[in-house]
Amino acid sequence: MEGNKIIGNKQIASNVIWSLAGKITSLFSSLFVGVLVARYLGPDQYGTMNYAVSFVNLFLILATFGFDNIEIREEAKQEVEKYKILGTVFTLRFLFSIITFILISIVACINEASWSTIGIIFLYGLSVMVTPFDVIRNYFTSIVRNEYIVKISILTTIISALVKLSLVCLKADLVFFVSSLLLDAITLAAGYIYVYTRKIGNLKYWQFSKRWAYFLIRQSFPLLLSGAAATIFLQIDQVMIGNMINKTSVGYFSVASKFIEILIYVPTIFIQTICPILVRLKKEDQKKYDDYAQMFMNITLWTCIISSILMCLTSHWVVLLTFGEKYYGAIAVLQILSFKIIGVALNIISGQLLIIEEKQKLFALRSISGCVACIVLNWISIPRFGIDGVAVVAIVTQFIAGYLVHIFIPRYRYMFWIQSKAILEGWKDLYKIKTLIKR
Repeated sequence: MEGNKIIGNKQIASNVIWSLAGKITSLFSSLFVGVLVARYLGPDQYGTMNYAVSFVNLFLILATFGFDNIEIREEAKQEVEKYKILGTVFTLRFLFSIITFILISIVACINEASWSTIGIIFLYGLSVMVTPFDVIRNYFTSIVRNEYIVKISILTTIISALVKLSLVCLKADLVFFVSSLLLDAITLAAGYIYVYTRKIGNLKYWQFSKRWAYFLIRQSFPLLLSGAAATIFLQIDQVMIGNMINKTSVGYFSVASKFIEILIYVPTIFIQTICPILVRLKKEDQKKYDDYAQMFMNITLWTCIISSILMCLTSHWVVLLTFGEKYYGAIAVLQILSFKIIGVALNIISGQLLIIEEKQKLFALRSISGCVACIVLNWISIPRFGIDGVAVVAIVTQFIAGYLVHIFIPRYRYMFWIQSKAILEGWKDLYKIKTLIKR
């Protein structure tokens, strides 16, 4: 049975390598299989499918209840009560998933006029019911053993790709492609269960603890509020485009967003590998933690800045060579949206540092500011500038929620200066990337 062990350089390097392997596999699936599916379905049907995904994702934060980061933090601290933490989080998430699915179904029936759209939302909404098994992924993240989860992720990505390619060859209807998304979620959950039972132990040892339930809910509630607001300003754009313009425009915006999702892998890889180390470092030496956290911010942010510039400059060729002329309308959106990753990096890195420092109580203020700005600015910009305006708003809201808001919150003001230093001088640390990984 695996447990929390001292993390060495080889383990960190292995974690990074496997994370990269997983992201590359997912990248290949997005750029190859995703392109074929988008070409086959066309902007309208592809837009409808992504509209349903965004609609369901608006409610997903209720199913997770903000537990993920708190679970990882607590499991990284201790090994003794891991079964109680796992069992408690799983039970709570399962209950919240049931409530979430019911809520999705009710709102879809009230909001949507098309029964076909309601059916697609309902079908994809079933995937919420298997999300509680993400607690297994979080546990492996907490002990810096992501390679086990990544292997499962790679396998399920390959299975998903084969299923979708088969559907394209069979000229299947849209409903089958949505069903394949549900199958992806089920397969991934099954994979998590398999690797946990092989490497850790039997799920029957998980225990529900009222003490841990109270603690986790109390710790996660601020993250629930901020997560709800964050989810709205991350997902509401495609829902508003679908309601205020049309599903074809959702298709264009979705294509541009796919490339941004690829860029988000950059900070995600760093965060998954470095944050558990930061948790331990903070307990041991505050000064080293501060220096390491600043270097972490600097390197990750400037890697994202460089990636954004390259994506913007190559947007025209990237879209036409992949999705084809049908999606010509996505080029301008991608050119603008490329710079969203900078705001995302500022947002999620600062968020992770605040969680490590146990200062998440005011998280909601960050996300609420972005949420309000997103809805108001989109309401103003969509009638005038269409999806190009939505792309600009997506960048602005990330900078508001993940950077500018910190200067107005005394407890978070120091984070604004850390981020400002990273923006102005962070490029100087790019050569230290090996030091960051080997630390």
